[in-house]
Amino acid sequence: MHKSLAILAAACTLWLQAPAAAWAADTPPTGIYLTSDFPSVTLQAGETSSIGLSLHNHQTPPERLSLSVTGVPEGWTATLLGGGQPVASAMPAANDTLSLKLRLDIPQAKNASTHTLVVHAEGDQRRLSLPIDVRIADRLPPKLSIQSDLPQLTGSTKSAFDFQLKIKNDSGEDVLASLDAQAPQYYDLSFTEGYGTQQVSAVPIKAGESKDVKLHVRPPAMTPAGEHPVKVTVSAAGVSASTDLTVDITGQPQLDLSGRDGLMSASAQIHEASTVPLEIRNSGTAAAQDIALDGSAPSGWKLEFEPDRIERIEPGKTAEVQAHITPSSQSLAGDYMVKLSARSQGQSAHGDLRVSVTTSSLWGVSGAILIAIALLVLIGAVARYGRR
Repeated sequence: MHKSLAILAAACTLWLQAPAAAWAADTPPTGIYLTSDFPSVTLQAGETSSIGLSLHNHQTPPERLSLSVTGVPEGWTATLLGGGQPVASAMPAANDTLSLKLRLDIPQAKNASTHTLVVHAEGDQRRLSLPIDVRIADRLPPKLSIQSDLPQLTGSTKSAFDFQLKIKNDSGEDVLASLDAQAPQYYDLSFTEGYGTQQVSAVPIKAGESKDVKLHVRPPAMTPAGEHPVKVTVSAAGVSASTDLTVDITGQPQLDLSGRDGLMSASAQIHEASTVPLEIRNSGTAAAQDIALDGSAPSGWKLEFEPDRIERIEPGKTAEVQAHITPSSQSLAGDYMVKLSARSQGQSAHGDLRVSVTTSSLWGVSGAILIAIALLVLIGAVARYGRR
């Protein structure tokens, strides 16, 4: 029994230690490492180039390391940079990485050649060396790059989205770079050179130089709120480069005011209230909130809305309100104009309502009776005084 328990305990111990051993096998040993993502490169003669380096400290106390470069060909200048400045030593903190650059000023050369430079990092406890193979070419193969400092812009559909792009020709020949942009349907896209206004579809770029280009993006008025992708591609001499941009539409309400079924006319009688149904539509891309209704009518008239405020109208939806209009008792029969408006978050909609005012039938009867009485009085007067 005791022997079986001992075997079971040993098996459990091995099972628990197995993951730890596997984890330890995947973990690099403690120490400081000098590395480069690209330890073998091809550079162009007569140019200044940089090679990225890294000093990694894995679970080791900081140590000051002197930096140097050997194997530099005659006429070349090799400079180690840290933080953009020349450095002669470095001290990476525990579990930290320092980024360095090896800058090479290479003179003109007639023939292609290959050289091996060695970067050294030496301290009291360690000596590190990293060989860098540099092949010199008279002309580099064509290479283009494109980037934008602000790849995402935010605004409404009425905003102007202007992306500043920098196109670089990293080859040994002048090129004519063609420009192309792809965006969602109905977007208006155009390129201009630098800060100019003339539209272009291609720009000439000299060898090793760059050029600034502006991309103008105009989204359609009904573009929904959200992020929309725009891809820019530049191509020349059989090579191309691209970058992804983003237009972030915030959305904006758009109010429209009209009568029911689009009718903007009504009839009313003097000193009597008439009800006119109105429709408020949000044809924008964002919800309209706290919509206030108001208007102006002829002097002495009464104008009220029910309700006089609408809490919210979603995009593409319509709300109905009732306008109660009462002409004054002094109004004459005829057509009058009542101005209506709906306002929300800086947005407004306006409409003119034509109101045809008529007199009451009671007024017509009263007028007829008064006229009849006047005629009777006139006839009686003539009959009485005519005999004399």
